[in-house]
Amino acid sequence: MRGAGLAAGRPSGRITRGTTNINRLRRVDRAMAADPRVRAACDVPRPLAVDLGYGGRPDTAVEMAIRLRRVIPDLDLVGLEIDPARIVEPRHGVRFALGGFELAGMRPHLVRAFNVLRQYGEDEVHAAWAQMRSALAPGGLIVEGTCDEIGRRCCWILLDRDGPIELTLAWSPAHTRRPSELAERLPKALIHRNVDGEAIHRLLETADQCWDRAAGREVFGPRDRWRYARDMLRDSGVDVRVPRGRRVDNLLTVPWGAVAPA
Repeated sequence: MRGAGLAAGRPSGRITRGTTNINRLRRVDRAMAADPRVRAACDVPRPLAVDLGYGGRPDTAVEMAIRLRRVIPDLDLVGLEIDPARIVEPRHGVRFALGGFELAGMRPHLVRAFNVLRQYGEDEVHAAWAQMRSALAPGGLIVEGTCDEIGRRCCWILLDRDGPIELTLAWSPAHTRRPSELAERLPKALIHRNVDGEAIHRLLETADQCWDRAAGREVFGPRDRWRYARDMLRDSGVDVRVPRGRRVDNLLTVPWGAVAPA
């Protein structure tokens, strides 16, 4: 650890299953690379990013570095794992080390923590968030979320040092019938809140209703249909953030206040 330039000490957290797949996190990588806030957070000499809990293989950490370096060429990326047996030698300009929610004593500008908190209890989420947030560099961001086994459905929360900012749902247009199918991939902070009376439940219900009303656009493809449905969702009063430019994925992004647990 000292040789890697990281702080010694016991990692915070516990070992989880560590299952992963090549290209599993492509949707969140694409979204991060396109987000001007991520680029602004990393607009410093040699910005540091952390992939927390990369799992049994380092593939997704390497893929994250490759995709982000297209827009942040001098990005330094470190993959952290709490299981010493999963730590591998550096590859493709990515280092790997022992660490948990304390982020191994580093001060990263960007943290991706995916499919980690899903295996924790809901009552443990805020403490983990707080520990990661306290370790961020000034202006730093955290992307914490969950996806399915091959990355067709992906949900994440964007946080800064003050707390959660927004929720994003991203999915393959060709492999998801309705927006509410992403409910089973909601981050741990929300997955148990998809019940009557909770804001995330209302959002998914309304998104489904708009999707159904946009059925006439299906002839132009599921991406066009979703854009039309998203506009209806926004017109209904939901504060939807519309991304710039054409996207491969269907995206639904709302402020955290629109879905925060009751």
